[in-house]
Amino acid sequence: MRIALFVTCLADTMFPAAAKATVQLLERLGHEVVFPPGQTCCGQMHVNTGYQDQALPLVRRHVRTFAPYDVIVAPSGSCVGSVRHQHAMVARGAGDASLAARAQDVGSKTYELSELLVDVLGIEDVGAYYPHRVTYHPTCHSLRMLRVGDKPLRLLRNVRGIDLVDLPGADQCCGFGGTFAIKNADTSTAMLTDKTSHVLETGAEVCTAGDSSCLMHIGGGLSRAGAGVRTVHLAEILAATEDS
Repeated sequence: MRIALFVTCLADTMFPAAAKATVQLLERLGHEVVFPPGQTCCGQMHVNTGYQDQALPLVRRHVRTFAPYDVIVAPSGSCVGSVRHQHAMVARGAGDASLAARAQDVGSKTYELSELLVDVLGIEDVGAYYPHRVTYHPTCHSLRMLRVGDKPLRLLRNVRGIDLVDLPGADQCCGFGGTFAIKNADTSTAMLTDKTSHVLETGAEVCTAGDSSCLMHIGGGLSRAGAGVRTVHLAEILAATEDS
């Protein structure tokens, strides 16, 4: 299958390992991954902060860039959620019915990594090997907007060598929420404290998730606490093998 990689801003600028692992994993599974060079920010930050007019050119560009592809994947439930649930809304709000229809089409073929693997490719065992004690944090957008359910956990349970432990209060938000963490710093910090405490309860070496943004937030809290727990994107675990 030919799959287009929607890399996302955060992976492109700060956490490229997640994007590289996504490519490595899919190529190992026998698929061709292409990178449309015209892609930029999907506009999620603008929409979530109330700047829909400023998001419109980004939606137009995203639709134009990815429309030629039949399957699109991103290592981010948050950005996929924006493409699938916000782009057509922004276009309709601007009175552009044609763009809304095209955005709806692009959104319908855009998948978060675990969705692509389980729902599209029909795979739950990707042949990964990761001999570490790991706990999984289901990010809000993947859990509530995309409704990926237990797909990431089903993939993790098939990783050889892994010691996968349940995270207490797993469905509770970590407190990031993009600009929420800046505008509501005290509330965000309190939520983060709860989340990092739960991670520490598990005795895990690694906390994983499908969004680098949430891992950045959780990882910062763990680092400041001197916890010694690493944050690793789901794609990096699934891409790991005995030879890597």
